[in-house]
Amino acid sequence: MNETLKVLETRRSCRNFKPDMVKDEDLDAIIKAGTYAATGMGKQSPIIIAVTDKKLRDEISAENRKIGGWQEGFDPFYGAPVILIVLANKDVATHVYDGALVMGNLMNAAESLGVASIWIHRAKEEFESEFGKNLLKELGIEGEYEGIGHCALGYAAEPAKAPAPRKENYVYYKK
Repeated sequence: MNETLKVLETRRSCRNFKPDMVKDEDLDAIIKAGTYAATGMGKQSPIIIAVTDKKLRDEISAENRKIGGWQEGFDPFYGAPVILIVLANKDVATHVYDGALVMGNLMNAAESLGVASIWIHRAKEEFESEFGKNLLKELGIEGEYEGIGHCALGYAAEPAKAPAPRKENYVYYKK
């Protein structure tokens, strides 16, 4: 089977990461893949914030946990040491779709390199809050950006589960 198709069929979300940091060369390759996602009219509306600093990663986790309504001590990023936050420029009509494609590229590129991933939501709410607005300001990011998602990355602490069978009537043909 073609390697790309194999990655697409075998990638699963990881909910238990080892604490080991992702190798720099793998992280760079994953991020680069994200920048090559298709975007509406080629406008490249998304941006990626790569977080490997544990202190900031833990602050983002705490903010995400609060938004999700979980108890103190729960990590919505499941111990992943790297968080790639995808945001997209609200002034571009296709910004949500563009950001979703970046997320897909990030997760599939990670899988191809043996790095586990999961899409974690609540980025929209994070970057509408003072916490998120302050983070963008600290990074020198100007403009109106909407949080699309967090791509949590790391090495899986356990093997991925087998895929669920595909549902009936997933595809309809008209030939």
